Amino acid sequence: MTVWCLWALTVSAAAAQDFGKLRERMVREQLRDISSKPVLNAMRTVERHRFVPASQRALAYEDTPLPIGEGQTISQPYVVAFMTEVLDLKPTDRVLEIGTGSGYQAAILSGLCAHVYTIEIVASLGKRADSVLRVLGYPNISVRIGDGYKGWPEEAPFDAIIVTCSPSHIPKPLQEQLKEGGRMIIPVGDSGIQELVLVTRRNGRLTNQERLPVRFVPMRNENGKRY
Repeated sequence: MTVWCLWALTVSAAAAQDFGKLRERMVREQLRDISSKPVLNAMRTVERHRFVPASQRALAYEDTPLPIGEGQTISQPYVVAFMTEVLDLKPTDRVLEIGTGSGYQAAILSGLCAHVYTIEIVASLGKRADSVLRVLGYPNISVRIGDGYKGWPEEAPFDAIIVTCSPSHIPKPLQEQLKEGGRMIIPVGDSGIQELVLVTRRNGRLTNQERLPVRFVPMRNENGKRY
C-alpha cells in the first residue's frame, strides 16, 4: 500500500469528527447557490481531506483549490459542486471525466451515476488516485492513464462528460463521444481566465452555453504541448 493510501486511511476519531464539522460548514457557507440535494449530499458525504496531501489537510474544506503535486490542483469545492450540478445526472448515467487529478471529483460523481470513467495524463497522479479510490471503496470508478483529448472511445457514448482541464477549444473526439441528449461541461480558453461551457446534444446537434468564468490548468498531450 502506498504512503498516500496509508494517510488516506489514517484519521483519528476526533479528527474525523472535526473534518465532519468542517465539511458541514463548507456545504452551508460555500455552496449556498447550489440547489441540487443529491449534489449537496455528495459534497457532504465525500471526505475531501482524503484526497489532498497531508500537508494540505488543514485547508481541505476551505474555499480554494489546493496543490496535489505535479503542478496540478484539486478544484475549489464550489466549482466541483457547480460543474456536477450542471450535468443533472441520473442514477443510470455513464460519465466520462477528463482530468482525474486527486480523484475527488470522480468520488463526488460516483454516488450520482452508474459508472465513472476517468482519464489522467500524468501517470503518477492517475495511479495514486486509483489507489486512493480503491482504498476508500469506490467500485464504480474506472481510471485510465492517457490523453483525455481522445476520450475513451471503447466505452462511448457517454450520458455526460466533465472536463477538469482547459483546452483552447472543445475537442472533437469528446463531442463525438457524447450521447444523444447528453451534457458536457468543459472550461475553454487560453491561459488566464477561461469560461465554463455547457455543451448539449439535441437531435444530433450541439449547442454551447457559457456558464461561469473559471481558472483551470491547461489540457496537454503526452509531450506536454497544450491543446
